[in-house]
Amino acid sequence: MTRVVARAAARFALLMLAVSFLTFFLVSVSPIDPVQANVGQAAYAAMSPERRTELAERWDAGTPLLERYGAWLADAVRGDLGESLRFNAPVAEVVGERLGNSALLLASSWLIAGAVGLALGVAAGARRGSWVDRAVCAYCYLLSATPTFWIALVALMVFSVYLGWFPLGFSVPIGASGAVSLAERLYHMVLPALVLSLTGVANVALHTREKTIDVLGSEYVRFARSRGEGTGEVVFRHGLRNLVLPALTLQCAQIGEIVGGSILVEQVFSYPGLGQAAVTAALGGDAPLLVGIALATAALVFAGNALADVLSRSIDPRLRGEVR
Repeated sequence: MTRVVARAAARFALLMLAVSFLTFFLVSVSPIDPVQANVGQAAYAAMSPERRTELAERWDAGTPLLERYGAWLADAVRGDLGESLRFNAPVAEVVGERLGNSALLLASSWLIAGAVGLALGVAAGARRGSWVDRAVCAYCYLLSATPTFWIALVALMVFSVYLGWFPLGFSVPIGASGAVSLAERLYHMVLPALVLSLTGVANVALHTREKTIDVLGSEYVRFARSRGEGTGEVVFRHGLRNLVLPALTLQCAQIGEIVGGSILVEQVFSYPGLGQAAVTAALGGDAPLLVGIALATAALVFAGNALADVLSRSIDPRLRGEVR
């Protein structure tokens, strides 16, 4: 166990270094001028060359990549992730606030995707070859081939514009200045959460379908059927315990898909979360904030993969002695 923890810690540190350096590199080769992007086109055109140079030096726009990254890394080791150019606030503060807004959205989408995917997969596998199986497979293939932002736009037009069931966006009512109740926040989060959950349904459903078919073809299930047990009883008494943990393992491993899909969904619904902040930082050339967001999302994905690995070891005893 000590070696497993040490290897995991080393992989996490290397991941953080690789993600931070790659993000700095991509920002450095980006054609976006952070000075022009953050002060505006009109203000930049009316600005003197001396003022442009002063702002570029202040925001390290002309500093070489390695020098800039080295200075950031030295501060990051001490817990200082820098100052956001776009929000004029510490990066840690901006990331913490936006991550707090996205936490409930990501968690609810993750739970909905896992529950719906498990239910659909069990239903399709238990009725292999039936219309239920064909409908579930077609639904999953369609979800896999459809862009998330397109689903979000269609959902926004249908349920918010035409039907008026949900607000057009944002996490709180427009113009709300005081405290907002939890019910109002949940009401604004329902549609984005449902759309975001669709990104994880297909993988869990198709995987659970195959596992259900394998379980129903096993010897102990054939013995249960010989005693007169029906399909439903066999699935719930003998199969479900063997299907929940593999589905949960896969669901933990695809946290990255949920986090990646949140960037598009939050942008469509104007939801002030971590995904929308990432788009704002990228369009503004805000390297410190973009690196902070990349590190936060990479840590979430790493935690999901680590949890999936732990669950796999608890399910399959053959993996408990392996050190990866």
